[in-house]
Amino acid sequence: MVNTFIEKTTQGWAPTHAKLAEMVLNESGAVPLSQRYRALFSLKNLNDDAAVAIISQSLGVKNDSELFKHEVAYCLGQMGNKVAIPALVEAMAEVSYHDMVRHEAAESLGALSDLSVVPELEKYVNDDCKPLAETCVIALEKIRYDHSAEAQLADPRPKDAIYASVDPAPATTSTKSVAELRDILCNAEVGLWKRYRAMFALRDIGSEEAVLALAEGMETDRTSALFRHEIGFIFGEMQHPASVPALARILANDQEEAMVRHEAAEALGSVATPEVNDILAKFINDPEPIVRDSCLVALDMFEHETSGEFQYAIIPEGETVELAKVEA
Repeated sequence: MVNTFIEKTTQGWAPTHAKLAEMVLNESGAVPLSQRYRALFSLKNLNDDAAVAIISQSLGVKNDSELFKHEVAYCLGQMGNKVAIPALVEAMAEVSYHDMVRHEAAESLGALSDLSVVPELEKYVNDDCKPLAETCVIALEKIRYDHSAEAQLADPRPKDAIYASVDPAPATTSTKSVAELRDILCNAEVGLWKRYRAMFALRDIGSEEAVLALAEGMETDRTSALFRHEIGFIFGEMQHPASVPALARILANDQEEAMVRHEAAEALGSVATPEVNDILAKFINDPEPIVRDSCLVALDMFEHETSGEFQYAIIPEGETVELAKVEA
């Protein structure tokens, strides 16, 4: 049953939206994080203005899980609906939010690629929050690329997208060799935009050699937690077993930044090879809340990947909704 608070804020929403809103907004405080994730991805797949309104409202809840807020910001960018821009701009500016949330809001503004957000992103390119500053630089590069026929002609994006995600940088097509791409990826003297483009090209190649090159980049980099965390995200998309040893080492490294360990945990849940369950279980009581919560979510993702479920989502009881399969 939808509680009074949610009823007041969901007037005009269809029953499916209202029930999912209750889970995502979690006014009762009783909805498990893993279930909120599934409800969030259900709304992401519905992908209409009402779903965007619910998810945007969730992003504004100040005392919520930082891990969940960051996922909320990510979904708003992936949905491609510019109605989300004000909520994302507000979250990017909110200094009380974790670096990971502010970064994700900025990255989602880049994903939406509307020229109106350029002045907002430019405000933070020299911010003391390094992940935010770096993300704004990359997002601005992406928007310039998206709106420049000349840039796209010089290094076109791949013709056929292998993954459904809106990437923070398109894979480069000017370099084909894994060895060359690895050299760009691992060179800290190269700008992040170019390193990201090499990163996504390696993802698209998808071979074990490419995975090992990405693992080297993730484990040897000392310049950018943002860069390392993005490789973790890519490993979750690739679901390649060869990434598991590196991901396990990164998750176990309590000197690594929380945002990097978080992506390592969730990538392990997505890869879901048999040993992953035991790896994740070791960190469900980690002193870092983002890591601890990520492992709980990753264990739910592991269950999804090994269960044969069609999608990582929830359809409220009594509802019939057509949902596309979502990426883990």
